[in-house]
Amino acid sequence: MTGLLAGKTAIVAGADGALGAAIVAAFLAHGANVVAGGAYASEKSSRLRVGALDPRDPGSWQSLVDLAQAEFGGLTTLVNTAPDPGRAGVEQTSEAEWDGTIDADLRGAWLGMKATIPAIRKSGGGAVINTSSTAAMVGSGHAAAYHGAMAGVLMLTRTASIEYATQGIRINAVLPGPVDPSLAAGLDAAAQTRFLQLTPMKRLGGADEIAGAYVFLASDLATFVTGTGLVVDGGYTAA
Repeated sequence: MTGLLAGKTAIVAGADGALGAAIVAAFLAHGANVVAGGAYASEKSSRLRVGALDPRDPGSWQSLVDLAQAEFGGLTTLVNTAPDPGRAGVEQTSEAEWDGTIDADLRGAWLGMKATIPAIRKSGGGAVINTSSTAAMVGSGHAAAYHGAMAGVLMLTRTASIEYATQGIRINAVLPGPVDPSLAAGLDAAAQTRFLQLTPMKRLGGADEIAGAYVFLASDLATFVTGTGLVVDGGYTAA
């Protein structure tokens, strides 16, 4: 691996999930210091620290920022990946499920940005990478709260990118498409079959393939990329 992220320090939220863990591993492989938000325990490294994270809690976010600054001297990068995949339709979604999904996905992304951007600015700039989904672009007829949250994360990303464009802080989103069931809770066999039929590459995306998009957006290869939603979907939204 090359050192595409050497000298950078990232908070990766949702490191206890399959995608978050893959992003942590990819960032470490490319030379970054990483503070993993969540119960990440798959790799040992002098460039890795692990802290608890509740994405709905501002204090939890601040603890990760403090950890990054204390252990690595600053913060350059935030990766927001803590999606709650509410699956019910409009009438079937309870208020509690709606609130839980919006809180974890959309409010959590906002709170993460709010807590980390001052530290990123203090370090001289860097990158924020939010996790949205092709569910922000294509309807499914169910998962009402999830679709709403993912569309919200994408628009939050776009408006924030304009706000911070002259401050040396790039803000982008990754929009994974049909992915391996380990990355998408509740993706049953029927849904997998449907996605395979609709995806030109005729397979589901793997964690490592999705993680590569985050490495690119965090790296200096993407210094003129901001406000974008990078779709990683095997051609799903092109078909």
